[in-house]
Amino acid sequence: MTDIDSDRRSGEFIQSLDRGLAVVRAFSNERDLLSLADVAKVTGLSRASVRRALLTLETLGYVGSRQNRFYLRPRVLDLGYAFLSSSSSIDITQDHLRRLSARIGESVSACEYDDGDVVYVARAAAETIMPIRLGIGRRLPAFCTSTGRVLLSEFDDDRLDAYFQAYPREKLSPATIVDEQELRDRIAEVRAQGWSLNNQEVDLGARSIAAPVVGADGRYVSAVNISVSTSRVSVEQLRGDYLPQLLEATGLISADLSHLSRRQT
Repeated sequence: MTDIDSDRRSGEFIQSLDRGLAVVRAFSNERDLLSLADVAKVTGLSRASVRRALLTLETLGYVGSRQNRFYLRPRVLDLGYAFLSSSSSIDITQDHLRRLSARIGESVSACEYDDGDVVYVARAAAETIMPIRLGIGRRLPAFCTSTGRVLLSEFDDDRLDAYFQAYPREKLSPATIVDEQELRDRIAEVRAQGWSLNNQEVDLGARSIAAPVVGADGRYVSAVNISVSTSRVSVEQLRGDYLPQLLEATGLISADLSHLSRRQT
């Protein structure tokens, strides 16, 4: 039983707060303007609960409305900014991403695992012809991303079993691997070699390579990837030219985070 389950049973869990946050999470890049019914469908909550949550969020300035449809207001960014501004590890990671991106001329990102997804927590975007659609806070399924497979490779057998049971796997592109055994084989390969290569499984025309950032306790803090266009960079170039620089960068980030941890204890 998890700590959250224990809190629910002990009465410490605030269900209305849980519902309010679920309503905020219902909005996304693809779902930026939603009706009350839309939010209820996405969250699985009753229309009455959604109405109360939306009314509260609108009163507090986090949600706006027009013509019976709702949208997030800029004040929601305060919640994400609180995380980013309070995390020294994000600052350290961002500095290294900028240097790596400037050196190789490609976009570089850092992701953390959260509830079946990877969440983009830092990014340095290069000026290339490949469209940039991955901003801070963007979520993607862990199973089909290079960063996600790196982070999943740290899971033990029980946790990996639970992951495959809990989270659906849908094709994001014709190349997306969804077969469980094939994914387990790929994750085992990542675990053995220490890095992951994704070839057009998220977007056709894009490939990436990722490696872990390791904390002072030896656990993975995040994963960093380099994203490239398939028209400009081959798989061989990604492995031969970019992987060594990626591993150097993640090694430096890991060392800096360990040094920070020692200073704080």
